[in-house]
Amino acid sequence: MGRLTTHVLDTAKGLPGTDIKVELYKVDGEQTTLLNTVYTNHDGRTDAPILEGADYVSGKYQLVFHTSPYFKKQGIELLEPAFLDDVVIRFGIAEGEEHYHVPLLISPYSYSTYRGS
Repeated sequence: MGRLTTHVLDTAKGLPGTDIKVELYKVDGEQTTLLNTVYTNHDGRTDAPILEGADYVSGKYQLVFHTSPYFKKQGIELLEPAFLDDVVIRFGIAEGEEHYHVPLLISPYSYSTYRGS
């Protein structure tokens, strides 16, 4: 059965990004529908897959990582508005049975992602 997972690494500190709010949306043209809201744990991962089971279907999705509150909790002073308030990653799931892993590497002024395994 297919599933979608993520994790966050704080590259500025070299540590997992903990307690970061992550929202998953299904994208249909210009419309987005919220499917799930989770928080990263002490390891920067979610406790369960963000999407799985009957809801895991091919299509376009969007993950929104609320990074600004995370950095503020770390004591980092950010300009208002923060350069990276939210990190939005749009991606497609083409297969209904594969594991898609979308990691996020962040710092206050940059991010990167890739399709993990």
